[in-house]
Amino acid sequence: MRNFKCYIADLRKRVFAEVARLAYEGGDYRRMEKLPYEIVPGEVGNQRSSIFLERAIVGERIRLAMGLPLRPVAEHSLLSDGIEESAVAEKYYDPPLVNIIKYACNGCKPTHYEVTNACQGCLSRHCQNACPKDAIDIDRSGHACIDQSKCIKCGKCKDACSYQAIIKFTRPCQEACGMNAIGQDEYGHACIDYDKCVSCGMCLVNCPFGAIVDKGQLFQLIHAIRQGDEVVAVIAPAFWGQFGDNVTPGQIKAAMKQLGFAALEEVAVGADLCAVEEAEEFLRMVPEKQPFMATSCCPAWSVMAKKEFPGFAPYISMTMTPMVLTARLQKRRRPGCRVVFIGPCAAKKLEASRRSVRSDVDFVITFEELRGMFEAKNIDFSQIPDLPSHYEASAPGVGFAAGGGVAKAVEDVIHRLHPEMEVKTVAAEGLNQCRQMLRKARTGKYDGYLLEGMACPGGCIAGAGTVQPPEKSRRALERYKEAVSISNPMDSQYMEDIHLLYESDTDWGRVGRH
Repeated sequence: MRNFKCYIADLRKRVFAEVARLAYEGGDYRRMEKLPYEIVPGEVGNQRSSIFLERAIVGERIRLAMGLPLRPVAEHSLLSDGIEESAVAEKYYDPPLVNIIKYACNGCKPTHYEVTNACQGCLSRHCQNACPKDAIDIDRSGHACIDQSKCIKCGKCKDACSYQAIIKFTRPCQEACGMNAIGQDEYGHACIDYDKCVSCGMCLVNCPFGAIVDKGQLFQLIHAIRQGDEVVAVIAPAFWGQFGDNVTPGQIKAAMKQLGFAALEEVAVGADLCAVEEAEEFLRMVPEKQPFMATSCCPAWSVMAKKEFPGFAPYISMTMTPMVLTARLQKRRRPGCRVVFIGPCAAKKLEASRRSVRSDVDFVITFEELRGMFEAKNIDFSQIPDLPSHYEASAPGVGFAAGGGVAKAVEDVIHRLHPEMEVKTVAAEGLNQCRQMLRKARTGKYDGYLLEGMACPGGCIAGAGTVQPPEKSRRALERYKEAVSISNPMDSQYMEDIHLLYESDTDWGRVGRH
């Protein structure tokens, strides 16, 4: 269960702020050796068995936030090793993106069922009678106990218990992972099968010990700003409400100027263009050339689909994601600029690392990391006057941030083009639901449908880089949509600039697909 207000969340916030402050200050970066002592002061550890362990973990978090790899546990090395190579204005993510700090891992037991002290030692023995493998014994006191060597983890004993005294114990990281990509090493510590992992980030925000951490480009982004590059920020529509209940888009725009950004543009504009292109693609391809079409906006979902259902790969939309569409527009409008995508998603870092996307998106940071930049610059939104906000995207484009929003936007476009047409859509949130949706599609149940997949339960508003609970973000997003006057993506003024997405006016073929 993810908690947005806890020690781990506070620690992430402090680490991002200190890394951002270090980058803005410049100078001799070897002083980062002192940061763990500033973040964890004193002589006695408050959270773990030793203050030295706490500082060692903080040190690795700092390295990862700077895009540096974890240090080998069995070898001596300085916290600042490799900093010279990382203190640059351009650096893509070196795999792996998601990392496990082994000595921060609690080494939780694998998934199993166990009898708690709520067992009443009843005479009915429902749990014992329900077990198909005779794995439940009754001890001398009359209480049930489970022989783990016989247990097949079917859960029938749990369902049968009248007192709910039997629980299913699951490692939180494993439970959060929709790819079954997390196992354990010989020491019981979590480990990731990177052949399965799609970098959705759900494990890193659901680990109660904060042992799983993704790498960042925060350090390199600030270097680009400091060296005078024109850095344009494009921000995902899930930003609404992330930085405070009363913080307006106008205030965020003003704050971004204080951070050194040349401009702030909304990715919802790219979402409008994406909706129009996906609608045209759907009309062109379904059902004449393929049985259904799946959306492409969520990289973790599309990678999962291609890994586990390779036969469906041609059915995933070839439309560029809103991030890439928006970044490409900015690159065409501002030749020589650098573009940073700011959003809720860890998987977007993976998407931007693809060679086909690198020329459009230079950096990817999360809302959490942007908040660290605000902290480093002591941004106080209550002291920032509001600037006029121009809602340039449509309400459906803004709605991309929540589950079901992509399908709704595409449906609105199709209805504009063909009012009489029935559009069948289905949406799934979370990789397990997405997998079930594709299994049903394999049976033919969704022939003629548009399938929307979102790796995070709730959609982008629940991404690993968000700082507000999904339901709160959903309410804020709805208020944002209500303030938007454009009701259909096709009415976006940016439709006039769609030619900028192509190599030349004479080449109208789709280019740069991911």
